[in-house]
Amino acid sequence: MAKDKATVQSVNAQIEALVKGDTLLVQAIKTQNPDKVQLEFAEKTQAVAGNSSALLGLLNQNDDRFSSGARRAWITAEIIDLADKMDLNCGDDADWVDHPTKAGKEVLPIGQMNPELGGLRLRVQIEETTEATEYQADHIEDSAKRKGADGDFITCGGEYIFSNTVVVPIAEGEEPTHTILKADAVTVKTGVNDEVGM
Repeated sequence: MAKDKATVQSVNAQIEALVKGDTLLVQAIKTQNPDKVQLEFAEKTQAVAGNSSALLGLLNQNDDRFSSGARRAWITAEIIDLADKMDLNCGDDADWVDHPTKAGKEVLPIGQMNPELGGLRLRVQIEETTEATEYQADHIEDSAKRKGADGDFITCGGEYIFSNTVVVPIAEGEEPTHTILKADAVTVKTGVNDEVGM
């Protein structure tokens, strides 16, 4: 069990040490289908240029309510195809451990930096939208974009923004094409009396 905990801590340290442009294949997660696993990727993708949320996070990185960590994305894959195409053993004979926060789930810590498939880098791409999935529509409080963990909702054209991520294969030297929606301007009430001299 100590080895399992050390492996998970090592992968967590890799996530903390990520720099923009590097992608980490964090772990495989067992699914209900015994032939498939879900791969989890992490990448620090926030660019400050034109992104007020990234700037807010950067200027509040010492505040636990603001996330300055890596974005995550997941993709489901056949175990046999992962062995063939990525040389990953996600079979039952691999070093699976209990999920640290979800009882009954098993994970396989991987910690592979800048994984490739067919000579292409696997990267995390942000795709913001105002169209919610069924889950997001039912869980607006937890899924819509906010200013900090408990902050106000960020909207675009008066609509909630949902910041989704996908894993995309990209040639070395190229960057993912992120879709970041322009947030509505925030109105600030100053409380200043309109009359001169008051």
